[in-house]
Amino acid sequence: MELTGEDIAMLSPLQLAYVGDAVYELLIRTYLLNKDMSVNQLHRSATKYVKAKAQSEIIHQIEGLLTEEEKRVVKRGRNSKTHTSPKNTDMIDYKYATGFEALIGYLYINKEYERISQIFDSIIHLKNE
Repeated sequence: MELTGEDIAMLSPLQLAYVGDAVYELLIRTYLLNKDMSVNQLHRSATKYVKAKAQSEIIHQIEGLLTEEEKRVVKRGRNSKTHTSPKNTDMIDYKYATGFEALIGYLYINKEYERISQIFDSIIHLKNE
């Protein structure tokens, strides 16, 4: 099913974050496959990238790389009303992580795969410093 620009504009930040969560998790898991690790080690390593605290740190680190439109998407995601409470993090990190996931979801839905790749490369570079 192809989403139109109007359909995309109607998506809530939480819907974008839902998609972004899956896309980012897949990117991280694929990246980690290049490492020589057991499945258990892969899972533990992935958690270091995908937990809310890590995503909150990431969005702060890459903020200077984002366009004004991307910053607006992050802000919408961050300020969205959630109906769940975070399990292993504080609410501030959880909200910033939601903003990060909304950004990835927004870029994916808009088929901006090259931009996702640029952001992902920046994240990996920052994490490996």
